[in-house]
Amino acid sequence: MIGTDLTAQAKAVTEREIARYAAMTPGSQRATARAKRVLPLGVASNFQFFDPHPVVMVRGQGSRLWDVDGNEYTDYNMGYGSLLAGHSHPLMVEALRAQAPDGTLFVTPSPLNTEVAEELCRRFPLDMVRFTNSGTEATMDALRLARAATGREMVVKVEGCYHGHHDLVMVSVKPPLDQAGPADSPNSVPFYGGIAGGTVNEVVVVPYNDLTALERAFAAHPNEIAAFILEPVPENMGIVLPDEGYLTGAVEIAHGYGALVVFDEVKTGITAHPKGASALYGAMPDLVCLAKSIGGGVPVGAFGGRREIMQLIADGAVAQQGTFNGNPLVMAAARSVLTQICTAEAWAQAKSKNDRLIAGCQSLIDQAGLPAHTVALGAKGCVTYAPDRVRNYRDYKNTDFDLAYAHWIYMMTHGIFLPPGLDEQWLVSVQHTDEDIDKHLEIFADFVREVTA
Repeated sequence: MIGTDLTAQAKAVTEREIARYAAMTPGSQRATARAKRVLPLGVASNFQFFDPHPVVMVRGQGSRLWDVDGNEYTDYNMGYGSLLAGHSHPLMVEALRAQAPDGTLFVTPSPLNTEVAEELCRRFPLDMVRFTNSGTEATMDALRLARAATGREMVVKVEGCYHGHHDLVMVSVKPPLDQAGPADSPNSVPFYGGIAGGTVNEVVVVPYNDLTALERAFAAHPNEIAAFILEPVPENMGIVLPDEGYLTGAVEIAHGYGALVVFDEVKTGITAHPKGASALYGAMPDLVCLAKSIGGGVPVGAFGGRREIMQLIADGAVAQQGTFNGNPLVMAAARSVLTQICTAEAWAQAKSKNDRLIAGCQSLIDQAGLPAHTVALGAKGCVTYAPDRVRNYRDYKNTDFDLAYAHWIYMMTHGIFLPPGLDEQWLVSVQHTDEDIDKHLEIFADFVREVTA
C-alpha cells in the first residue's frame, strides 16, 4: 500500500539520492567547473545541462556509457533517441573507418548521397529528399519550402512540441501556464529571449488531439497559413499518442484550407516503425523531416516530400544549401545504419525488448498502486506520473514531477541512464540485451518499493 504522502516520500528519496549522486561523480563536477570557464553552463547545448549537475562521459559501447569517474551506466537515453543503432556499432565503425581515408568532405556530389536518399525514399512517403546537418535545419528548410509552395507566411504548431531552435518554431515549446492562455486556443509564447515579436505573430498554436481547435485556427486565418507542422506523436511530453483518426483528420483540415502538412519525424523516424509514424498511422503528410537515429550518432538530417514541392529547389525558387550537407563521412554512416544495422528485423527485436520492459514496469506500477502509467511507441517507452493518459500539453503539466524526478535520480545512481528533463522517453537500441532489460526492471522495482514504503 502507498504511504499517506507519496510526494513527501518522493522528495525524501530524491534528497538521499542527490547526495549519493554527488558522492559518485566528483570528476564530473570538476570537469563541469572547468568547462564553465569557457562554455556557458559548461556544456555545448542547453540540453546537456541538468540538475544537480551533468555526468561527463568518456566512452560509449553497445548499450553502455562510462563517465570520467569510472561509473558504468546502461544507457536508455541513447542520445535523446539518436542511437537506435546503439553506441559505436561495429558495422558503423567499419563504415566510418573505410570512408575516412577516402575523404571526409568533398563539397561535390557523392554516390553515397544517392544511395542514402534512395533508401529514405523507399522507407518514407518521399519522392525526393535533401540532406541537412540536424533536425533543426530539416524543419527550417521544410517550412521555408512550404511557405514558397503556398505563397503564405503563417504556420500552425502544436503547444508543447519542440521542432528545433530556429526562431519560427521556438514558440510555445514549454509555455508557463500563466502565459499560455485558454487550453483550446493557446497563446503564442516565445521560448526564452531573442525571438522577434513579428516572428511569434506568424505562429498559431493549437492543442494536440483537438481537431475542433485546429479547424478553428485555420478558419481564423483563411488564405494565410502555409503549413501545419507537428510531431505525429509528440515526444517532448513523454510520449503522447494520437487519438484515433486525429492525424488523418488533421491532414484533411489543413489541405481543406490549402495548407501543407509537415511531419516532424526527427524523434519518431525509424524508432517508431521502420517506415516512420506516417506508415504506422496511415497518415500522408506533404513533407517529412528526419534526423537523429537515421545517422546512428553522426550529425545528419533530411527532409523530403512530393516531387512537385521539392522541385521548387531544383527550379531555383527556394534556396537550400550547406557546406557539410551530405558529406561522405556522414553518408557512409547513414547508409550502414539504414541498410545493415537498423533493419526491420533488428527494429522488431528492439521493440520486443521494449515491450517486455513496458509490461514489467506497468505490472510493478499496478501492484504498488502508483499514480502512473507506461506508454510505448516502437522501440521507445516512458513512465508518465499521472493516473490517466496524457493527450496534450496541459495534461502533461498536471503530471507529478516530484515523483518523476525521484525516479530519474534513483535510476541514475543505480546505473540506469534515463533521459534527463522528465519530458523525454527511453530508447531500447538494437544492442540492448535481455540482461539489460532485467537489470532495468530490477532497479525500477527497488525504486517503487522505496517510494511507496
